[in-house]
Amino acid sequence: MAFSGKHIFFDLDRTLWDFEKNSERALRLLFDESKLASKISSFEIFHKVYHNKNKALWHAYSHGKITKESLRYERFRSTLKKFQLDDEILIKRFGDGYVDLSPKQTSLVPYASEVLTDLSDMGFTLHIITNGFLEVQHVKLKHAGIHHRFDVILCSEELGVNKPNPKIFWHALTLAKTSASRSLMVGDDYRADVAGAIKVGMQAIWYQEKKNDKSKYENKISCLSEIPQLAAKLMR
Repeated sequence: MAFSGKHIFFDLDRTLWDFEKNSERALRLLFDESKLASKISSFEIFHKVYHNKNKALWHAYSHGKITKESLRYERFRSTLKKFQLDDEILIKRFGDGYVDLSPKQTSLVPYASEVLTDLSDMGFTLHIITNGFLEVQHVKLKHAGIHHRFDVILCSEELGVNKPNPKIFWHALTLAKTSASRSLMVGDDYRADVAGAIKVGMQAIWYQEKKNDKSKYENKISCLSEIPQLAAKLMR
């Protein structure tokens, strides 16, 4: 069965682009370049603190409580403060350096490239809807070698609202010249990707590397290689 005229929208970070691996690689480069090993006992300890601070600040950003500019620097300011390092030059170096280095890392989630090829061969038109920053998401896609796979690439920053706000899904559907009933969303964040898509009438697949067995949501996967078969079932 060919799926011409049917559309699949993907989240990017942690769904296709391996955010954790790429982020850690960029942070390690900055840690080494800044010679922080002389001030912090290990990169692993630094990274654990950063991970927790960044997660909390991204949550605040996704709910509109802080600005993009605040997030960029505050995640490093609060991390370094934990180690009694109050150095605005160092904070700026990390804030700017991370935004430059991280999107140039190239690791994808396992099977991402193969699945995109398979879905294209099946006749699906592919798109991206991401809450990530506009200036880095296109860089990620290009460096990872998958930019050409997507027709519409929509960053929430362009609309001023984040998933799961219905406005971003409706706008993506309009740009793709399709309807919710002919579209499927794939993402790792249940609230932003799955619930947001379902609310506007789209089908949705929830990707979690470690399945949440407590969830009763039926269309969940733990490996991207499961997508073609499930997408064919949902979109027939």
